[in-house]
Amino acid sequence: MGRMSRRTFTLAALSTLASAPTAGPAASATDPESGAAGPGRGPGTAGPGTGASVVDPGPATSVMGPAPVPAQPTAPAPGRLPRASAGMRGVWIATVVNRDWPSRPGLPASTQRKELVAHLDRAVRDRLNTVILQVRPTADALWPSPYEPWSEYLTGTQGRDPGWDPLGTAVKEAHARGLELHAWCNPYRIAHHTDPTRLAASHPARRHPDWVVPYGGRLYYNPGLPAVRAFVQQAMLDAVARYPVDAVHFDDYFYPYPVAGQTFDDDEAYDRHGGAFSSRAAWRRDNTDQLVREMAAGIARVRPGTRFGISPFGVWRNASTDPRGSDTRAGVETYDDLYADTRKWVRNHWIDYIVPQLYWHIGYAAADYARLVAWWAEAAEGTRTHLYIGEALYRAGAAGQPAAWQDPAELSRHLTLAARYPRVRGHVFFAAKDLAADPAGAMARVVADHYREPATPPR
Repeated sequence: MGRMSRRTFTLAALSTLASAPTAGPAASATDPESGAAGPGRGPGTAGPGTGASVVDPGPATSVMGPAPVPAQPTAPAPGRLPRASAGMRGVWIATVVNRDWPSRPGLPASTQRKELVAHLDRAVRDRLNTVILQVRPTADALWPSPYEPWSEYLTGTQGRDPGWDPLGTAVKEAHARGLELHAWCNPYRIAHHTDPTRLAASHPARRHPDWVVPYGGRLYYNPGLPAVRAFVQQAMLDAVARYPVDAVHFDDYFYPYPVAGQTFDDDEAYDRHGGAFSSRAAWRRDNTDQLVREMAAGIARVRPGTRFGISPFGVWRNASTDPRGSDTRAGVETYDDLYADTRKWVRNHWIDYIVPQLYWHIGYAAADYARLVAWWAEAAEGTRTHLYIGEALYRAGAAGQPAAWQDPAELSRHLTLAARYPRVRGHVFFAAKDLAADPAGAMARVVADHYREPATPPR
């Protein structure tokens, strides 16, 4: 049999995925992408999930308390800062609502490219080794996708060609600087409004209105429809086929964060597809499981060696809900509220890495950073899934944040504490704009204390 080109092979694999049969997500949180209070990482309005997937349940909005403040663990002796030759040192670059980049829509292509390269250069200066670029923030694309329209965050108009290839450029420029480039996608969020007529005329959500659920002032694809799961995978895998991305990255948004007084209307899909399940919640969790398993298999088929990682909200379940859960009092639990069994994905090695968003300070009563690092380290013990910790750089020195976040040493203490756990293989910081500004000098402190030498990304 003649040899098939890689391009032909990958496109054939995508075609196979589209026709393949399929098997039978806040309480209040801070949006890492926008930095605003809101439901999730795509939190709130942007987020590492919001398009940003990092979620931060703020002290008053997403967690319930109070609880006694635990004793802080003993830190390693000064001068003995552990460092490995390989470890994740990453930063999220959120594009949703222009949180990090581009600085505003409609800039000339040359200016957008200059801003992007500046973020990459900043990552290199801070001795990071990975950038996680949001390339599909709202069922759109930052590359010439045959499936979805160009993102409005580039030109100000969804579907308008920006005149250059942002993802292709990002991959090339990142690799030229020794950085890994992870393509960050939000699977189901369509828009930050509920008016389908504001979408590009060619948008799949307008061609398939039965796929769409309005909820909480936004539009989402319905995760309970097999056709939706197949389509969103096809759209995301197109980027994997076209570009040598080092990983595909999901944030915390699966089913949307709960909105008080509102119901996510998936009755018809449940009636049609949920008969084999004991409850709607179990069916929804299975839908999310299927997406994760199928996406992992698709990535491996289309471009072997490309990794798959997810950055969920930091609390799987509270111990008061499940004895296997964490000693927390979070108002959001991914298992119950986002229908995402993140612990299972780690234990079963469905994903290559996980980056729980631990956006709280050490000693925070309702969700203590120290206790959560310990919990996640135990969850990852004995698995092949790499554990990295999502860090709330955006909170450091920010107005209105608790006193702990006004201390430039808080983040550095996070890394010192996490180094006590061998299962923690690195950290990812939210987000690029805050890396550049660093108003409190928190990132400078991290670099001085922990990143004195470069490190290769973990594989």
